[in-house]
Amino acid sequence: MIIVKVIKPLVSTNRIPDFEHKHLQVVQDGSSKKVAVDAVGAKPGDWVICVGSSAAREAAGSKSYPSDLTIVGIIDHWEPDPPKASSSSAPAPVSASAPATPPAKS
Repeated sequence: MIIVKVIKPLVSTNRIPDFEHKHLQVVQDGSSKKVAVDAVGAKPGDWVICVGSSAAREAAGSKSYPSDLTIVGIIDHWEPDPPKASSSSAPAPVSASAPATPPAKS
């Protein structure tokens, strides 16, 4: 299972017969967008739980349904982790060492 955010509905009126008339949603999974069958009535902005593979087909209605991603739950409250700063964008550490001084003459 994965947690993704619903971006917008996807309308496709010309489909194969096995696809039936199930609603489709564009979801954001990290930096990539995917299409999921919506089995629960999610709206744009909702955080949802999706299943893939054979679980997606069964959740969409049958083992022969042509889906590899199906929305199976709407999350009531979710705070995603903040994006991680990459090491290239982090400031370089500042050296605290003093400049070397030559030894004193006697």
